[in-house]
Amino acid sequence: MGKTYDVRIWSVRQRKDRGQTSAELRWKTGETPHSQTFRTKTLADGRRADLLRAVHAGEPFDEETGLPLVELRQRDDITWYQHAREYIEMKWKHSPGSTRRTLAEAMATVTPALVKDTKGMADAQSVRTALYSWAFNVSRRNQDPPDDVAKVLAWFERKSLATSAVADRMQVRAALDALTKKLDGTTASASTIRRKRAIFHNALGYAVDAGRLPDNPLPQVQWKAPEQVEEVLDPATVPDPRQAVALLGAVHGQSARGRHLVAFFGCMYYAAARPAEVIGLRTQDCVLPRRGWGVLHLRETRPRSGSAWTDSGEAHDKRGLKHRPRRAVRTVPIPPDLVDLLRWHVTAYGVAPDGRLFRTQRGGLIQDTGYGEVWAEARTRALTPAQHASQLAKRPYDLRHAAVSTWLSSGVEPQVVAARAGHSVAVLFRVYAKCLDGAAANANARIEAALKDGR
Repeated sequence: MGKTYDVRIWSVRQRKDRGQTSAELRWKTGETPHSQTFRTKTLADGRRADLLRAVHAGEPFDEETGLPLVELRQRDDITWYQHAREYIEMKWKHSPGSTRRTLAEAMATVTPALVKDTKGMADAQSVRTALYSWAFNVSRRNQDPPDDVAKVLAWFERKSLATSAVADRMQVRAALDALTKKLDGTTASASTIRRKRAIFHNALGYAVDAGRLPDNPLPQVQWKAPEQVEEVLDPATVPDPRQAVALLGAVHGQSARGRHLVAFFGCMYYAAARPAEVIGLRTQDCVLPRRGWGVLHLRETRPRSGSAWTDSGEAHDKRGLKHRPRRAVRTVPIPPDLVDLLRWHVTAYGVAPDGRLFRTQRGGLIQDTGYGEVWAEARTRALTPAQHASQLAKRPYDLRHAAVSTWLSSGVEPQVVAARAGHSVAVLFRVYAKCLDGAAANANARIEAALKDGR
């Protein structure tokens, strides 16, 4: 759709056809002529005045249809609620389950801010459930929602602003303010705000593509996210090597369930693998010699997105490595301790038909709820009461943080650590460098030694 400011509008002329009088309005946009016939000259003059007002206001015209672009947008306009549903549907097909959840969460956050008024709006929890779990979940489009959900969605169909109204920067600011808050009213994390803002920006861009907005208003809004402390790991959460080994021992000593998972946790600690990467690990991806170091070839992740968000209807997606091309492979050398642990695991438990090392008793994928319970018990057994009450090793993921921090404090070159962990060097220095207890003391000792050498 080409736009032009070159518009010529002629006077209305009356015509007689078979004894009936009509009025013809003629105008030209660029090199394209247009005409419209009316029953009376008064109607034709009124339409001519509308076109002239658009010209005098400096509005661009669509050369093909001959109409002001603002008029075209109003004619094709839909509510923001409808637009958000279309946007989710557009993104759905090519997005993994976890991304679908993220998109739905962002739209469910900003949509309540883009309404005509809040009279009759349900409570925040009911609104979030209706929008997140039903309106913005394409998998449920053919299902009848519960009556209470249907009532909330009907309210948004009535009260949602027109998408064209979001051209107003104050409406954009209201939506931006909404995405800084969690459901309980507290301020969201910086990463959550950035993620939701990016999705909102993309949804506005889709509105431009659909002809519902003249341009994306978000970059023009003078808005800044709330100031927050830089997101870095708290060193108090990261176990040192002695504590990590003790925790693995506590996993092994629990029960048959714990023994089945000790190698699972070992991959997080000795190879800095993410839980979702370990879940999909297959025996053909492991090089496990009888002596010396081995290698893991990490090829895929199995993040748990929930069956409502995946095409397969299964709880886990099957994806490539995080922030990497689909077929990328991350090669991680592993120490003899993990080699021995994995060899023992294969001997004791075998592998699944597809080669996976770790599976449930029924052969399914390891669930975070299951290994989370084992980890919680391991903390009780391995840590002192004071440590258990703290945030130390609160999550299994802290084993990965411990691995990366140990490598760094051991003097391994940052680029090597980054490659093994699947991070950029920038992320490595920003997040992990301060995580290991004693790292500051080691650094001080090295600096002191260097200063003594210079005396």
